[in-house]
Amino acid sequence: MTTRREPTARQVRLGAELRKLRDAAGLAARAAAALLGVSHVQISHIESGLSGVSEERLRQLAANYACDDDELIEALVSLATDRTRGWWEEYRGVLPSAYQDLAELEHHATFRRDVAVLHVPGLFQTEAYAQALFAYMNPEFPAREVERRVEHRMRRKVIIEGPDAIPYETVIHEAALRIKVAGRAASQAQLARILEMSQAPHVTVRVIPFTLDDFPGAGSTMVYLGGAIARLDTVVRDAPHGTAFLDSEAQLRHFRELFRRVKESALPPEKSRDLICRMAKEL
Repeated sequence: MTTRREPTARQVRLGAELRKLRDAAGLAARAAAALLGVSHVQISHIESGLSGVSEERLRQLAANYACDDDELIEALVSLATDRTRGWWEEYRGVLPSAYQDLAELEHHATFRRDVAVLHVPGLFQTEAYAQALFAYMNPEFPAREVERRVEHRMRRKVIIEGPDAIPYETVIHEAALRIKVAGRAASQAQLARILEMSQAPHVTVRVIPFTLDDFPGAGSTMVYLGGAIARLDTVVRDAPHGTAFLDSEAQLRHFRELFRRVKESALPPEKSRDLICRMAKEL
């Protein structure tokens, strides 16, 4: 089987889940390879995402590992056999791979939850807002590089604006709404955009106001993407050297609880809309 040079985040995740099953079964890679009738190198490549795995072999691996979780097995089969080549493939080799990985994860997500403290969530950003943000954060980039990133961000909105929109829940700190990233007119348009999207039945917007006495969660920014099953959820966070995709059981449990706490601190949706309306009038 052909070895991949740069597996996607979903391919890496499949391999990691298969390794978890092998570890839980107490099998070394060589023993797993012998049961499957392949070399231990092939098992290593599968578990690192460098090689694909057929449905037949995946089900055999699950049987060899004594995995009786049918829901998990079916979700892994879907991961292994999906051949979707979406719009994000146009940016492969043009933008960093994390851009394609995020768009692909969003395409397959069953829901998305965001916490935004300093900037408006990417899925809500207007073109003017995103343009100002990318240009400021990457001053060395030529105009075309900034345009590509803005274009990619605008296209990602399909997951909440397209015909197959997924449930989207976001908590935004008032600071992110008040910072004039692109000037007064752009800020008014940005707030109007958030108000418009907050009316959609699949979108829920909550705001954490400055008046809140107790909010130590300034570092709680996150994107939480729902998988086919809870075990396959993914948390996306900005890291010092790029984008980090987190998916261990402990990490997912931590960020589920963190989102719950942040959500409880925020205003309910109707009061959040009222606050955004007041901010727009004050501009």
